[in-house]
Amino acid sequence: MNLSTPLDRVAGWSALDAIARPIRKAIQSVLPTGLADVLHGRPLGHALHPTLVELPVGAWTSAALLDLVPGQRRAADLLIAVGCAGALPAVVTGWADWSALRPEQQRVGLIHAAGNVTAVGLYAASLVARLRGNRRRGKLLAAVAYGAAGTAAFVGGHLAYRQAAGVNHAAAVDALAPSEWTSVALLTDLPEGRPVAAQAGQLAVVLYRDGSQVHALADRCAHLAGPLHEGTVSDGAVTCPWHGSRFDLATGALRQGPATAAQPALDARIRDGRIEVRRG
Repeated sequence: MNLSTPLDRVAGWSALDAIARPIRKAIQSVLPTGLADVLHGRPLGHALHPTLVELPVGAWTSAALLDLVPGQRRAADLLIAVGCAGALPAVVTGWADWSALRPEQQRVGLIHAAGNVTAVGLYAASLVARLRGNRRRGKLLAAVAYGAAGTAAFVGGHLAYRQAAGVNHAAAVDALAPSEWTSVALLTDLPEGRPVAAQAGQLAVVLYRDGSQVHALADRCAHLAGPLHEGTVSDGAVTCPWHGSRFDLATGALRQGPATAAQPALDARIRDGRIEVRRG
């Protein structure tokens, strides 16, 4: 047992889905695709949320230190205000990312969000107390708020590093894809216009036949490892059946999130009636 064990149990609490479901639907209903892609971090090539979190955490940490230094009241108060303002875009990106997670991740994500909302509320109350001249109360509220923020950060770390939320699930493809031409299917087994799963050594791939040309991508979506061979194809792109990320079949380029990384593409050819692939 370790500190993450309770959160592993939270991930199995299906009762939280009754809370998560309407929140997820509300978020997805108000976020147009283009804005959602920006909030997910598509222009960066990785999640935007961790970058924005630096501002409030840095400001609140600095304020906690200045609360211990005589004569730094105004600076500490200003930093708390900056942290509260900076938390707003971090919250927005966090909820956007959360809305495209798997149910077990969303359950833990609710705990993460609750901790952050608590922290922001307590910091706001601390700022009000300070402005009213009750510095002792303000410092106490800030100390509790910092603890709440730290707890929320721990839960966020659990989401990222134990549940793999927000990471590139196709990052290991270079290590798994065969470097030499490898036969994966008979051409006659690959119907035209439909994605088909195949195995290239240790790597699951999705094949797509377009006339005399065959495309091959890593099968597991970079977003959350959804099976691309179960997705739909249109305009030269395959759409993940889980959360709707779209990838160019020829290059693997990302056309639409919530994924933030491209899908690895493999070289493919037809040789003696068989389809062969190798690392691109």
